[in-house]
Amino acid sequence: MNRSSQDSIRNIGIISHIDAGKTTVSERILYYSGEIHKMGEVHDGLATMDWMEQEQERGITITASSTSCRWKDFWINLIDTPGHIDFTIEVERSLRVLDGAVTIFSAVEGVQSQTESVWRQANRYQVPRICLINKMDRVGADPEAVMVQMAEQLGARPVPLQVPVGFEGAFSGVVDLIAGCLLRFDEGDQGSTVYSEAVPEALAEEVRLARERLIEAAADFDDSVLADFLEGREIDGSRLTAALRRGTLECRLFPVLFGSALRNKGIQPLLDAVGTFLPSPAEAPPVVASRPDQPGKEEILGPDSKGPLCVLAFKVMSDEGRKLTYMRIYSGTLKAGDTLWNSSRECPEKVARLFRMHSHRRERLDEAKAGDIVAAAGLKGVLTGDTLCRSEFPLLLAGLTFPAPVVSLAVEPKGADDREKLFPSLEKLQWEDPSFKVREDEETGQTLLVGMGELHLEVITDRLRREFGVEVKTGRPQVVYRETLRKQVERREVFEREIDGKLQQGDVLLRLVPLSRGQGVHVSLPGEEETELPEALRLVLKECLETASYAGAVAGYPFTDLAIEVLEVPYLPGITGDIGLKAAAQRGLALAAREGRPVLLEPIMDLEIIIPGEYAGKVLGSLQQKRGRIEGMHSRGGEEVIRAKVALSEMFGYMTELRSATKGRGTFTMEFSSFDDAPPEVLERLAGRFG
Repeated sequence: MNRSSQDSIRNIGIISHIDAGKTTVSERILYYSGEIHKMGEVHDGLATMDWMEQEQERGITITASSTSCRWKDFWINLIDTPGHIDFTIEVERSLRVLDGAVTIFSAVEGVQSQTESVWRQANRYQVPRICLINKMDRVGADPEAVMVQMAEQLGARPVPLQVPVGFEGAFSGVVDLIAGCLLRFDEGDQGSTVYSEAVPEALAEEVRLARERLIEAAADFDDSVLADFLEGREIDGSRLTAALRRGTLECRLFPVLFGSALRNKGIQPLLDAVGTFLPSPAEAPPVVASRPDQPGKEEILGPDSKGPLCVLAFKVMSDEGRKLTYMRIYSGTLKAGDTLWNSSRECPEKVARLFRMHSHRRERLDEAKAGDIVAAAGLKGVLTGDTLCRSEFPLLLAGLTFPAPVVSLAVEPKGADDREKLFPSLEKLQWEDPSFKVREDEETGQTLLVGMGELHLEVITDRLRREFGVEVKTGRPQVVYRETLRKQVERREVFEREIDGKLQQGDVLLRLVPLSRGQGVHVSLPGEEETELPEALRLVLKECLETASYAGAVAGYPFTDLAIEVLEVPYLPGITGDIGLKAAAQRGLALAAREGRPVLLEPIMDLEIIIPGEYAGKVLGSLQQKRGRIEGMHSRGGEEVIRAKVALSEMFGYMTELRSATKGRGTFTMEFSSFDDAPPEVLERLAGRFG
C-alpha cells in the first residue's frame, strides 16, 4: 500500500475514561494488523503502548503513544491516550491533530466522568467519532443503558451498526446490520479468524427491528434512502454506509459497535469501521494559518504535499536528554535534513532525522508528506503548539489550550549532585508537559512543582529519580489557590527617582474590575491614539502588569477573574522610561488590589464515586464533612454512582479513606470544575486576613 495516498490514511485516537479498555483495544489492533506477534496485557505490564516503567507498574496509560499499522487498504496512524484526569493534556494535544477518534465505553460502567471530559474535548475540535461498547463479557453488561446515557449525558446520537449476540459470559459475537451476517471470533487462535454465518432464526426479529432503526438514521442524510424506506424497497449496504458516513463526518451521529477486547472479540469489525466511517486527511476540514509577515492575511491549507509547508508540533519528549518532537504535517513535504522556521518563536530549526513511531520504537524515514504524523530529532527550541514552516513562506497555526494546574508540591534536592541536576532536569520535563510548572515560593525559597493532581506530581518525582538520577525530598501536596477582588478600585501611582545619575519616572492610573468566574486575567492599555507612549514601552508596561498579576495581593497566589485597565499613562520624552513604568505599575497594582477587598478562591472539583449500595450512607456522610455538595445519585449495574462538587483541599488521601469505608470496593474520579470563595478558616490559615 502506498502510505502517501491521502484517501488511505486514517489519523485516529482512542479516547475514554480510565480502565474502559483503550490500551487493550490498541494491543489487539496491532496484533490483528500484524504489527506485533504476541499480545501483551495491561495488568501484566506488557502492553506495547504502555512502555514507560511507571505505566507498567501502575497498569495505566500516562503519556499518549503513537503507532502506525496497515489494515486492508488503509494506513492507520493511531494515538492511544490516557484516561486519567491528571494527564488530560495528552488527550487535548492529541485531539488537536487527529482527524477521527474511537471512543470506548464500558458496557458495565457506561458514561463516566472522564468520558464526558474527552467527549467535550473532541466536540471542541469537531472530531468525528465511532464508538465501541467494550467489556460485553462482564457481569452487569447493559449496552442499551450505555446508549441511553450517551444520548442524555453527552447529547450524542448513537447509531448501532451491530446487534450483540449474548450478554455477559454468553457474549459470542455480533450481527452486522449492514452486511446482514453473524460474525463469530475463533477462540482457538485468539480471535484472529472471523467466521461469517447466516443470522440465526431466533435473532431474526431483533435484527429486523435494529436494521430499520439504522435505515431511519441513514435516511436523515440521504433523501433517496428515505424515499425507498417509505416505499418499502430494499436498500443495499453501500447506500446505507455512504449516508451513515456523511452523518459521522458531520459529527451528527456516532456509529456504535460491540466487543470484548480482553476476550479478543469485535476488534476486526472496529478496524473496518475506522476505514469506512472516519475521514482521511483529504476529507478533514482545511486548516487556517495566519501570515506573520502580512498581518491580517490568512491562508486556507488543504492536505497538499506540494503546497507550502505547515507543521504543528503537538508533543515534545525528552529522549535521553534530547528533544524528540511529534508533528502533524498539514501541508507540504518535509525531508530529513531540512532547515525550518519556527514562526511561533521566530527562530530557525533543523530536522536532523525523521521517524515513524511505534510506541517507543522508531522507524527511520527520508520524508513525510501532508497528512502524516511523524517525529523529528534535532529541533532544539520547539515546544508544544509551535508552528514550523519555510522561512520564505511563514505561517502560524492556532496553538493549544493548556489546563491550569491546581496542586503544588515542595521539593528539595537530597545532595549536592542532585542540586546541580535538579533544575536542568525539571526544564526537560517542562518541555514535555505544558500542564506541569515549576516556580519558587517567594517567602520560603522552596522549589514548587505545580501540576494537575497528586498522581501527576508523583509520576514527575518518580521520573526525576529514574530517568535523571535526581533524588528529592518532598513535602505534602498543597492546593494552588487564586486571588481576586470584591470591588472595583482605581489608583494613580507615580514613581520618580534618580538612579545612576538619571531621573527615572513612571506615572500610571489603574482601574481593577472584578470579573465573573472563569474569565481569567485581562490587561488593557489606552489605544495608540489616546497616549503618546511608544510601542516598546507599551509592551513593557503590559508585560509587567501580566507578570505582577501572578503575585496576587495578600497570600501570593495568582490573580484570576480580574480586568486590569490602564486608564492614563502620561509620557515625558527622555524621562519616562521602562524602570519607572515598571516600578509604578507593580506598586500601583499591589496597593490598588489591597484596597479592592481581595478574596481567596479555592479549586472546586467535580467528583464521581462508584460504590456498592450498602456503603452509600457512610460515604455521603463523609462527603458532607468535607464540605461536599451532592449533585446526584443513581444506581448503575448494582452499584451506586454519586456525583458531587467538593473542594480539592479536602480530597488529599481520599482514596485510602474511601477504600477503608467500602472494604476496598469503592472507586472515584475527579476533575477541575471551577474556582469558588475559600472558607474563613482557609483565609485565616493562609493570609491572616482578606478584605
